Amino acid sequence: MPEETRKLYEERLKRYQAAIALAVPDRIPISAGSNYFAEVYAGHTNQEFIYNSNAWSEADARFVHDFPEVDAFRSGRFWGPAHDAVGFNLYKLPGRDLPPRTQFQFVEGERMKADEYHLLINNPVEFLFERYLPRAFSDFQEPGSIRSFMALIKGSTASAMLGGLMKARSQYMQTELGMPQSMGGVFLAPFDYLADGLRGLRGIMLDVRRQPDKVLEACEALIPDIVNAALAIADPLRRYPIFVPLHRGAYPFLAPKQFDEFYWPSLKKVMTMLIDAGYTIRAYLEGNWGPNWHHFRELPKGKVLCDIDIQGNIFKAKEELGGYQCIAGGVPDSTLILGTPDEVRERVKLLCETVGKDGGFIINGGCGIPYDSKPENFRAMINATLEYGRYSDTTKFELQINPNQPAGWQPPKRRIVTPWEVKRKELGGVMGDEEIIKQHWEMFEHMAFNWIFSWLW
Repeated sequence: MPEETRKLYEERLKRYQAAIALAVPDRIPISAGSNYFAEVYAGHTNQEFIYNSNAWSEADARFVHDFPEVDAFRSGRFWGPAHDAVGFNLYKLPGRDLPPRTQFQFVEGERMKADEYHLLINNPVEFLFERYLPRAFSDFQEPGSIRSFMALIKGSTASAMLGGLMKARSQYMQTELGMPQSMGGVFLAPFDYLADGLRGLRGIMLDVRRQPDKVLEACEALIPDIVNAALAIADPLRRYPIFVPLHRGAYPFLAPKQFDEFYWPSLKKVMTMLIDAGYTIRAYLEGNWGPNWHHFRELPKGKVLCDIDIQGNIFKAKEELGGYQCIAGGVPDSTLILGTPDEVRERVKLLCETVGKDGGFIINGGCGIPYDSKPENFRAMINATLEYGRYSDTTKFELQINPNQPAGWQPPKRRIVTPWEVKRKELGGVMGDEEIIKQHWEMFEHMAFNWIFSWLW
């Protein structure tokens, strides 16, 4: 990496990390969870940036060239070919099920029946293979068929390809563009695993009334697998927060009393375990989280970046979370899409003078920059932040890079489908260093389960 690019990368990352840690950087950071704005700005259709991985680097390069003041932006990607490889039916994709310039859509459905909680809780592997995959993968509707075997091979191959593409993109952004990612790794709240891909909204709303004990038991049972799956794809250097989009916890999906009972306890446990592992978290509070965001004060200070959606009151969020957790957002989607640069400038000025006071704030739209934002409005947001969002010329915050897990911390027990003891017996024992063989056996067992588990949403 050229020295100039390295310094630019570290300057951006330090500013981003400082804000999350509630330190005061030189200015308010700009971290755009771009929501595909970068790709649309570069001239691509929605179908192109979901199906053509070459469009990613093209869009990244143009975005960073035209908006170099951005400090970090989104790294996650939908990749249509991976969905097609298995016939994943939780989403409708542009160019395939929808017009090429339409945003992808989530498909509500009941992919776990009301009487199947015991399977998910007691034998998740059996549940995934015998119940969930035939419902979520159109190519797996006949388990044991040649087509179902091919689906698993194609799907895992596509997943490995996507991992390689994302790694190459991350390296390109860092070494060529000097641009950090805004997050690395992802997980869902335990309740959202149930409410999104498994039971669906209708199903989970019935379950919290009819069988609340099963819902709570399932949320608890999911915790170890969620933590291990998140750690498996998190940034090994702990530079970037782990991403969690929070869905059904927003009001009015759950009343505050229901949130306190069903949603928060298991989510808090997952986040606490990841924080204890040395990570920060970027939580997208999608929808109106006003009645519930005070709970983030229960977590260690400066460890969670809370993206406040347009339905939430960013000024109220500052009152309740200021000094506890960093918040991001504040520029309404409607202003970015339909407003004028002067309107954007006045909004950002107000945010810098109020929400941005004393740090702990990152400028953004409501959980991201809408893909149909006017480029001139995005530029106005940046310019106004540079004008009104400066704290000082320097920051004393030290760059946080740590490849080592905290002393004494251990991850939850990893899911192993076929234990090594069974495999060793089948081999009739081993004649050399057993530990070398065992490590790789268990590594692939764990990776295989994580891959299946990753399709739950």
